[in-house]
Amino acid sequence: MGSYKEALKRGQKEYRECINRGEYPYLPALSEFIQEDRIASGTDLGLCVIPTDFIVGTRSPGRVRAFARNFMPLMPETSEFATKWNALSRAHESEGIRDPIKAFEYMNRYYVAEGNKRASILKFYGAPTVAAEVVRVWPIRDGDRGVERYYEYVDFHRLSGINFLEFSRDGQYAQFQRLLGKGPEEPWTEEERRHITARLHLFGEAYEELGGRQLRSTLGDAVLAFLRVSGWDGLENCSRDELRAKLGKIWEEIKLQQEESPADVKLEPTEEKDKKPGLISLVLGSSPAPIKAAFLHDRTIEESAWTLSHELGRQRVQEVLGGEVQTTPYFKTMDDPMGTVERAVKDGNSVIFTTSPVLLPLALRAAVEMPEIQVFNCSVGQPHRYIRTYYPRMYEAKFVLGAIAGSLAGANHLGYVCDYPIYGQVAGINAFALGAQMVNPRLKVFLEWSSVGGAAAAVNRLRERGISLISSRDLVRPGDWDSISFGLSLVNDDGQVQLAMPHWRWDVYYEAMLRQLRGKILIREDAETPRAVNYYWGMKVGVVDVRCNEVVPDATRRLTRVLKESVSGGICNPFQGPLYANNGRKIEGWESALSVEEIIAMDWLNENVEGSIPEYEELSEVGKATVDVLGVPKVIETRKTGPEK
Repeated sequence: MGSYKEALKRGQKEYRECINRGEYPYLPALSEFIQEDRIASGTDLGLCVIPTDFIVGTRSPGRVRAFARNFMPLMPETSEFATKWNALSRAHESEGIRDPIKAFEYMNRYYVAEGNKRASILKFYGAPTVAAEVVRVWPIRDGDRGVERYYEYVDFHRLSGINFLEFSRDGQYAQFQRLLGKGPEEPWTEEERRHITARLHLFGEAYEELGGRQLRSTLGDAVLAFLRVSGWDGLENCSRDELRAKLGKIWEEIKLQQEESPADVKLEPTEEKDKKPGLISLVLGSSPAPIKAAFLHDRTIEESAWTLSHELGRQRVQEVLGGEVQTTPYFKTMDDPMGTVERAVKDGNSVIFTTSPVLLPLALRAAVEMPEIQVFNCSVGQPHRYIRTYYPRMYEAKFVLGAIAGSLAGANHLGYVCDYPIYGQVAGINAFALGAQMVNPRLKVFLEWSSVGGAAAAVNRLRERGISLISSRDLVRPGDWDSISFGLSLVNDDGQVQLAMPHWRWDVYYEAMLRQLRGKILIREDAETPRAVNYYWGMKVGVVDVRCNEVVPDATRRLTRVLKESVSGGICNPFQGPLYANNGRKIEGWESALSVEEIIAMDWLNENVEGSIPEYEELSEVGKATVDVLGVPKVIETRKTGPEK
């Protein structure tokens, strides 16, 4: 009875710990929280190999008090139950348990219908998997995030056959599929499934050796964090020791995955504390050596208005800070990503600004491989411990532009052209719609996407609806002024008249960040938080503004000034007040205004927006590449749902 005695000790220990924590100490029974008719009408999945760790309960309450929550036995050693358990244990030691158990799967957890002792013994001996005849019980889709994430898992399992990998956030199953280089609907071959499973198990061993089981996040979260830095190639041909070393280098990134709010979003610059100069500085008048900062762009200024705007900001900050900094631009970084980083470091740069969201993976890899370098990426909503991200609260400007458009529209509806469905952009659409709605509640905003067929086609689709007031691109390349609408414009058969547009002030951002680097403020920020640091500054700081053309009426200009002052002063928040999506759903959390995290990750459209967020396959190749890095989950996930019971 030696095995049973040890198993009984484990069960009794688990029972006591559950009681002390105020938790139910026995196995949960599926029939106690799922109606019997839904269990009986489940989908037969046939014979499956399931993770032993995911076996958590029984189908019905008949046997629940025989086991503690960890499936270890609680019956006395002299009981008939103990005799049968021990006999089955000896059989497992000599020839192994061969007969599959029968179980019901609900939300990727398994509840045993036949074979409770077999499940208990396999858990006792640490078997990683067990064969089981499985019936899936479908959860009712009621908008719950956990349920929606389960349906993402179902689709992923349909493609991959993998059931042991779980993720904590929306859209991550699809993201994992993409990081493996596979399309959203591309099934895995049996050979791929076996190979990837073997590599993931090896990863899991290294992860557990470093203390992964003590984290609140999942193995899947850790895998995803690793792949974002090293890619699949970094996992493909490593030994366990090599994987352990690589994981050790990014362990802060792994730990970050367990945080409910992994990003510490800074809405304005941290003020430098008063400090007196040192004695040597007073005597010798010495000053720190200039900071050398590299600006890495994905394209040239001739190819991209975005690159041009950042390059103008760099030039301006170089003029303002003079000898305090030395800045150097590097263009077309994607032609040789790490080679460009290495060249910038060889040139003496200790700070690297990667000015495009597309360069985020490069920024993360560079920061991990060169920890002595301060690395920044221009993006929003990306919680990474080893880099800092920065982006303006452009939705504030869009809110003001929406109010301008609404005041000029009369009885006519408005148009809005957005480029990519990525973090922060959906907030801009909704802020524009709310600004228009504030001054004219009956207005509709018709939404089109330039990443679906091009910007000119998007504007033409709006013109075909008779819409002439259109908010479109925020930036234009030199020589491209008349080819397409930009900013808020009146577009008709005679051409276009620009009325107002947002004004990006990258020089303000770069000056403030470089001054903080000189003042060692960033080091203090790192010490104050275990989370990722994201800068998300707005009108109050001056990184974004709205400018009106002279043709805009004086009354509308006054409205613009009042709104800018109200937004800058925190008096007017675009996302405070009853909010409704265009599918009729009431948005929760509006009473105290939406949090900055909710604003960044918006994946719904306001009630007066006519349109939808495009599907991944509708996007251009550039759009897909951008969405792969920063897309809102609604775009990148493909949901092939099972039946709703």
